[in-house]
Formats: sequence, C-alpha cells, structure tokens
Amino acid sequence: MENANGRPGLSILDEAIVFAVNAHSGYMRKGSKIPYILHPLEAAAIVAAITEDERVIAAAVLHDVVEDTYVTIEEVNEKFGCFVAGLVAAETENKREGESKEETWRIRKQETIDHLMYSPSREVKILTLGDKLSNMRAIYKDHKAVGNEVWLRFNQKDSNEHAWYYKAVLEVTSDLHQYPAWQELRKLVTEVFGE
Repeated sequence: MENANGRPGLSILDEAIVFAVNAHSGYMRKGSKIPYILHPLEAAAIVAAITEDERVIAAAVLHDVVEDTYVTIEEVNEKFGCFVAGLVAAETENKREGESKEETWRIRKQETIDHLMYSPSREVKILTLGDKLSNMRAIYKDHKAVGNEVWLRFNQKDSNEHAWYYKAVLEVTSDLHQYPAWQELRKLVTEVFGE
C-alpha cells in the first residue's frame, strides 16, 4: 500500500483519517456531545458508496479541516497533494473572518450553490452530496426529536433559509440523481421542509 507521497505505509485514506481525527479532536457537533469527527467519516462513507477513488474519499474525510480547524489548505496540499487539496478547497466556505456569521450566512451559501452550478467537477458534487446528506441526516433526527428548536443551534435560525439552501443543493447536484445518496437527501429534505 502506498501513502499520499507514493511511499509504502498507510494509504492516503488512512493518512486522511488520522490527520482529520487529530485536527477535529475536542470538537463537537452543533448542539450535541457527538464528536465532530463522526460527520466527516459519515460523509466519506457516503462518498465511498458512489466512487472508489480513494483520493475523493480522503477529501471527504478532510472536507472540514480547513474551514473548521487550524489546518491550512497549504498543509493539506503538502500532505495529500493538489488533487485532494483542490477538492477540500472547493468544499471550504469563505467564513469572512471578522464579519457576523448570521449576516453572511446567505452570501456564503449562495457562493456554494454558484460554485456547484458552474463547477465541471463531478468529484466536487459527490463531495458536497456526502457532506450535505450527513448534515441532513442529523437535522432530520434532531427535528424529529425537538421540532423547530433545532434551528436555534445554527447561525441561521430561519428554517425557510435552510429549506432554500438544501433544495438548491438538490437542484445543482441533480446529475447525481441515480445514486441512493441523492435520493435519500431528496427524501429527507422533503420530510423536513415539505415540497
């Protein structure tokens, strides 16, 4: 087995898992005591049901390390190469440091939609599908448990805004409609937000 640097040892996926576990150590999912690392691992499992490309699966494991931890895109590039780093960069929101997360929420989500709409990369869409399905599974479960209180844990408290975003993600990833993951996302979006 070769690692990201082409040397014998851990596979690129194994290295990504170790790297992400360390980067996300101590972080929890919003409004819960669930270790954050379970989200990128779930996203990677979803991605692995669509593609066998270990680099894409590794990028799914790493998709939040730049956005949500101290890790830089340069570090991801150095350790995992430009293909994986490019996928991680495509999945990383511009958080607009110093600005209100509530006030920039719609702008950031629109940038994601625009990027997906014009991205020629099927891999980026697969990565986004894995990420959003994992998120939507958690939202669905929590919505069933606490109802509309679930939205209070997010920067954006308006469920209509979340509905707009997830329906837009479905639309711009509709070329993946043949996969059970996309169909599950559509079902959960409809269950939580309606048609």
